Parts: sequence; C-alpha cells; structure tokens
Amino acid sequence: MNNKNTSHPPLRAALLPAALLLALASTGAAAQDAGAPSDQNAKNLQTVIVTGTRADNRTESSSLTPIDVVPASVLQQTGTNDLPTALARIIPSLNFPRPAAADTADTQRPAQLRGLSPDQVLVLVNGKRWHPGAILLNNGVIGRGSQPVDLNTIPVSAIDHIEVLRDGASAQYGSDAIAGVINVILKKGAKGGDVELSGGQYTAGDGRQWLGSADFGIPLNGDRGWLRFTLEHGNEDHTNRAGPDDRSPAWSALGVNFRQGDPWVRSSNLLLNAQYDIAPGVEFYAFGHFSRRNSTSPAFFRYGTNAPSPNNPLIAGLYPDGFLPLENARSNDQSLVAGVRGKTAGGWRWDVSANYGGNRVAYQTVNSLNYAYLHDFGSTPTAFDDGILKAAQQSFDIDIAKDANVGWLPNPVTIAFGAQYLRQTYGIDAGSEPSWYVGTSGTSGGAQGFAGWQPANAVDAARHDVAEYIDFETNLTDKLGGSLAVRHEDYSDFGSTTSGALATRYDFTDRFALRGSASTGFRAPSLGQEYFSQISSLYYAAGTLPGLPAGIYNRGLVPVGSRIASLLGAQPLKPEKSRNYTLGAVWSPTDALTLSLDVYQIDIDNRIALSGAISTTTPAVVAYLAANGITRLDYSSVNYFTNAADTRTRGADFVGTYFADFGNAGSLTSTLSANYNQNRVTRVKPNPAVLGTLGNTGFVRLNRQDIEGYLANSSPRSKLIWSEQYDLGHWGFTGTLTRYGRYTNYVSSLASYNPGKGVVDQTFGPKWVLDLAGSYRWQAWTFTLGVDNALDTYPDRNIANNSNHGTLPYSTFSPFGYNGAYAYGKVRYSW
Repeated sequence: MNNKNTSHPPLRAALLPAALLLALASTGAAAQDAGAPSDQNAKNLQTVIVTGTRADNRTESSSLTPIDVVPASVLQQTGTNDLPTALARIIPSLNFPRPAAADTADTQRPAQLRGLSPDQVLVLVNGKRWHPGAILLNNGVIGRGSQPVDLNTIPVSAIDHIEVLRDGASAQYGSDAIAGVINVILKKGAKGGDVELSGGQYTAGDGRQWLGSADFGIPLNGDRGWLRFTLEHGNEDHTNRAGPDDRSPAWSALGVNFRQGDPWVRSSNLLLNAQYDIAPGVEFYAFGHFSRRNSTSPAFFRYGTNAPSPNNPLIAGLYPDGFLPLENARSNDQSLVAGVRGKTAGGWRWDVSANYGGNRVAYQTVNSLNYAYLHDFGSTPTAFDDGILKAAQQSFDIDIAKDANVGWLPNPVTIAFGAQYLRQTYGIDAGSEPSWYVGTSGTSGGAQGFAGWQPANAVDAARHDVAEYIDFETNLTDKLGGSLAVRHEDYSDFGSTTSGALATRYDFTDRFALRGSASTGFRAPSLGQEYFSQISSLYYAAGTLPGLPAGIYNRGLVPVGSRIASLLGAQPLKPEKSRNYTLGAVWSPTDALTLSLDVYQIDIDNRIALSGAISTTTPAVVAYLAANGITRLDYSSVNYFTNAADTRTRGADFVGTYFADFGNAGSLTSTLSANYNQNRVTRVKPNPAVLGTLGNTGFVRLNRQDIEGYLANSSPRSKLIWSEQYDLGHWGFTGTLTRYGRYTNYVSSLASYNPGKGVVDQTFGPKWVLDLAGSYRWQAWTFTLGVDNALDTYPDRNIANNSNHGTLPYSTFSPFGYNGAYAYGKVRYSW
C-alpha cells in the first residue's frame, strides 16, 4: 500500500549554513578560563521556563501550570546511563517499565506520563519537536499499539536541564501533548566541559555496563558564537532472571534455557549544538545528532530432542539440545534543526527554523532456523534478515512574539503567533525470503523467534500537516495572571482539528497561589498505526479450516485501509480528542520550603487501540468476502487498529522541597513527591455493524486485558519518591526511596480462567526501592560510588499460570524491572 506525498519542506537549504558554521571555528581562539561548578544544592526559584509559555520572563515559581525543572546534576545522581530511567526515578508521574522477551519492545522501551499511552506525551529538544521511533509496539506490553519517541537517543551528558509540563498542551504545540510535554534543554556556550567514565554491574553477577562520555565547547570567531560537542559510547551486557522449567524433574534437569532480562546493547552517540551571531540582534543556531544502537534480545527457547516432549525432529541436525533465538536490532537515529532568530527594534521576537529527524531499525533473527525451509530445501540459514522499519519527519516553523502594552491593562500582554508545516513518513522494507518462507508441507515456517516482514507488508507512506496558532499571556493584575491559546491543524489524511487552552493563577500573597487550567487536545493517529502490518503464515491441511482447502493462510495485523480490513468493519482512524482540567495550589511558607499540589482529570475520546482478532474461516465470512471480490482468501484471521474506546484519567501530583543550610555543618536538600493516578475505560464502542450480520467472528473492539489492564491498571496507581541530598565540603551524599504502588496483570477474557488451576489475574503488591550514592569532589575531579536498588528488591513472582512453567518468573509490567541491586562507580573531570 502506498500513500506517497512528494512535497518537501525547504530543509536542504538549512544544511548549507550548518556546514558553514563549522568553518567559522577560529583556530587561534584563546583558551577558556576554567569555571568553578555552579552551586545547585538549593533550588533556584527564579529559573526562567520556556515550556508551556511564550513569555520571556515566566519563572518556575510563577508558572500558570504544573511544571518540573530537572537540572543535569539531579539526572547525574542516578546510577543509570539512560535518560528515561533517570527521569522515572525523579518524577513520580512518569513510568518506565522494562519489558523483556517481547520482540521489538525492549529495543525502544516506552515511557508513560500520568499512566497514559507513551505516544500521548510530546517530546521537545530545545523547544523543537523530536521525531518518533520507527518501532510500533504490538505485543503484550505497556504502551501496546503505540509508536513512541525513543528518549534514549538523547545523551544525558548533553543536557543542561529538562522541563516536564504536567498538563495538556496541544493548543501550544500540537499533536501528542495530551498527557504533557518533556522539553530537553541542551547545554550552551563555549565555556566548560566534562569527561566522564562510569561502570558497574548487578550484584547477581551479570549486566556489566560501562559508558564513556565527553561534553565540551569551542568558540567561533572570537565571542560571536560557539559550537558544543557531546560524544558517548557504551556497552551493556544482558541480564537473565529466568528459571528452569518446573513441569517435572526431567524438565528441570535441562537447566535454565530461557532468558528474561535486559538486552545486550552497544551504543554510540554524537550531538552538536551551535549558535552564531550573524548580525546585531540576529543569530543562527543549529543542533543535531547521530546515534547508533545495536541490541540483542531473546525470544522463547525451543526445546531439542533431549526434552521429555521432543520438538520437531528436523531440529536434530542443527540444535539437538534446543536453541534460544535471538533478535538483533540495529537502530540508526539522526536529526538536524537549523534556524535563525532575533529581536527587532520594536520588540518583536522571531524564530524561523527547519527540522529533520529520522529513525531506521534493521532486524535480524540469529541462532535460529526455518523448519519449512529446512524441510523443502534440505538446509536452512541460522541468521535471517527480517526487514527494516523507517520513520521520519520534517517541519518548517515560524514563531513570532511581542510583549505589547495595552492601555487598559496594568502589565504588557505577550502576543505570540506562528505556523508550522509538518511532513511525516513511514516505511517497511520486506525481509529476505528465508525469514518468512512457509512452503506447502505443513511444517512450521518463518524464522523461529521472529518471522520477517513479507513483501505484502512493504509500505512507503507519507502525510503532511499545516498548523497555525495564537497565544495571549499577561498578568491582569498584580495578583491575577492568565493565558489563552488556540491552535488549528489540517492533516492530509484525517482532516482538521482545533484545540484551545485557558490557564489562570491567582497569588493571594507572595507565598500562596491557586492555579487552574482547562484545555482541549488531540493526538493524530501515527503513520505506524495507519500503515504498519505484520503477518504470520501457517500451512493448514485439508479439513483444518472448515470450508477452506488446504493451503497457506495468513493471520495478523493488517493496515486499517486494506481491502480486507475495510470489508470487515475497519474505518479510517480519527484523532484522539481530549479535555484536560487541572486545579492546583502553590505554597511557600518559608524561603526554604515550597509545596505544590495539583489535581487533574483527562477525558479522552476515540482512543486508538488494536482490535481483537476476526476469524475469516467461517462459511458466512468466506461467502461475504467472495461476494465482494476476495475469492482467493489467504487469511485465517485479521486484526487492525480502531478508535476503540473513551477513557477517563483522574489523579493528583504533589511536590515538596526543603533546603536547610547548616553553615559549617553542610546543607540538606529534601524532596518529597508523589503521584496518584486512576485510569478507567468509560465506553467501548460497539462492534462494526457488518460483523453483526456474519455471526460469531470472535471480534471484540477491546478485550478484557485492554479494558482492565493496558488502558487502566497495568501501571502502578501510586508512586512516591523521597530524596535527600546532603553536602558537606568536598563530600556529597544522595539517598532516594521510591514506593511503587499496586498494579495488575489481567487475562484477555473471563474464558481464560481455568477452573482446575484457579484465577490467573494477578495483582502485584507495593514495593520500596532504595538508591544510595556518595561523591567526593577534589579540584576538578568528582568520584562517585553508588548502589541502585540497594535493598535488592524484586517484584512479586508471577503465579504459576503466568510464569510459562516457571521459566519467566517476573512480570513484564514491573515498573522498576527485576534485575536486583546495581553497584556502580563514576569518575568525572570538569573544567
């Protein structure tokens, strides 16, 4: 299926000034003075924010909406090397599970905000939209059906701070900002830099990791500009918490053959950030990156001829003792943003920019075989090229703002308006024939572990969007502030939509304020949700499928616009529409103590999800499809994406910080933050009318696991983080205690209950996780030792029915993984 759009925004023109910028570096630049590290022990309440506002003087302490500002120093206090894991240990409303043995899910793990879908949070870098990953999550993991941004493409060492807006922001930024916005602000300037080497491993003896990074700047043409480099390279060994098969002593004697844990990963990342004054009041800026990640994760173990119940006898010649298929993903990610901005004599601030980002993931299955290929040709590859997923976006943005004086208002009004052209593409390249070959013998076909994409899956799709917005923001009185935003979008594939937002804040005193907001929002269906497909093929003998002859039949996910999907009730996807309401209070009873509490409700209509499977082998369906031109039926069942349900999210966020200065005895920064979040499906849309006339096709818009689990209770309902940072002279000590609340794994239907074995739903109890670290600063050096999960806490084990005979003892929904304690060390040199 093709949906080509050949129009391109003028991005190539932006490459020339980016290349010229590199030539401006002065070879005779003077050496920079070594600056002392800034003191960040106390929270700076006057931090100017750029997220959720287009005023140039709005601070974190005066924000109209709830926002967290996370400095780089706080990110570095965690032992992890990846960004989403660090954020999840700092922000209670953010969840980052660590799925394993879930095909593509552990290559680009999804992050959630407020328990919503990973693609309902917008990611910005320096205020510019970041591109989504190429992977669409279609297995049984949190975020099922989403095409999220890969946060791990942003190196932690390049970050100055992060602003997390916990409010709907579609009216300001467009699609995906239903749950909120994560805006990553990069380090700037030519001065300063650091080199760091970190390493560690889990106390269970595996998962050894190391990461080397460098971040530094150089001046351009004296003091007219700067160019900043960030380089990272690292390696993570896999972990394994699988158990032996417990069906009998004979099975257990085979030992641990499965693998459940983190994948093996090797990654490299280069990020550039630059700025140059090209005229008084006019500056050119650019930033971009290239990253490469090579990861390998396991599929399920295939038993050999030595097992009590032998596998396919064809295995004997290659893997008599069985084999563990491994799925290798090679991800290349790149981006470039270039623009010109300035300020006129009349006070107008303007910014014109072009933005490109893309992700390409090539899949390979190794340590495997294709039984059908082996049967038909006498040999089989053991490594298979499964295909390539590609996603990219380009945008051209114009943003204009001014603080205008209005005679009847006491304070200036920030007027901001602009436009954006956005083009997005998505593609699938088919794998090699041995990766998906089935044959006609009835022997199992396709590469064991992960069968490749077939030629029928290949797609090259594109769409574009034109958006316009206008914002107003002011302090109506010395105590009352407010903002109003309206944004209109027109997508080439589903039409137009308009979003609006209103926010107010009233400061009763200098220390106490109430704030509230109401907004509408939307999320455009991703191109992956519109065009992704994945087919598994099986050979069925005569009589296996009633009414159908022997042959090869496909089952799996088909594009919503395909012929068979349309005949079976699929409709073009519509955008998800939201209504967000937030009410909060900010209180600073003393200069050292700041408290905030925000309650919220998010209603979302037309949630996009994967449907249940539709059987296509019943006589009524076969006759119906034949009457509509599909006489050569090659599917046994299909499913597709659909606007399945409406949901409601209710919750509360609390943040409290206290700074105590003990003089010669040091200082203590205390932070207590918590989130309570409840998701509920309020309505499931009825089945397509055409399916009602075809009898029992097995179709449901959402199954029980979706309704009760993925869209509701598979993430912890509550999360609390208590953090202490104590500094004394050259020493610094950090302790963080996190409580993860209950979550539940639901079966797909009540019919899945087994009266002989009991209920297979499982609720996992709350867990406390303690992270500890200590640092010593000597001149320009910082030495750190730490232990994440110091108490070696594990989630509850899966009950017997959910553990695959004991081989997979832990739930993929665990919010903190199941690797146990991780000990690490870091050495950093700063200047």
